[in-house]
Amino acid sequence: MKKEDLFELTAEGYLELETELDELKNVKRKEVITALKEARAMGDLSENADYDAARNDQAQIEARIKELEYKLEHSKIVDKKKGSKIGIGSIVTIKDDDGDEEEYKIVSSVEADPFNNKISVESPIGIAIKGHKSGDTVLVESPNGGYNITILKVA
Repeated sequence: MKKEDLFELTAEGYLELETELDELKNVKRKEVITALKEARAMGDLSENADYDAARNDQAQIEARIKELEYKLEHSKIVDKKKGSKIGIGSIVTIKDDDGDEEEYKIVSSVEADPFNNKISVESPIGIAIKGHKSGDTVLVESPNGGYNITILKVA
């Protein structure tokens, strides 16, 4: 695998994926096996909705385990250096044209969670501010047209 094919993660993001993988392997997998045993005990599997649901859950869990194992195996932890330009791991305060201020943590697409102000470095804002520093004003390209934001603080 080439270096550019690696998933870039913050240390926090890597730990979150490891925790989720551990939960799936050691808790959820066991729960679904128990559900399958209980459904089998009910008799005819051809018309057993509980059995079908448990098999579906099992397939989803196993697929997510494989996905997480692959991402963890093919990832590198990005160490954000304080005071440097914006990149993965930066915490950025920005102000838009309307004067509204927002604080975001810049993360990889694997870790993105807009509801918790974690935006991907590959998002329109992430693309626009990557490599910039505090005090810069940048144009954010979006499907509805571009708009300017000012970078107030980088941590």
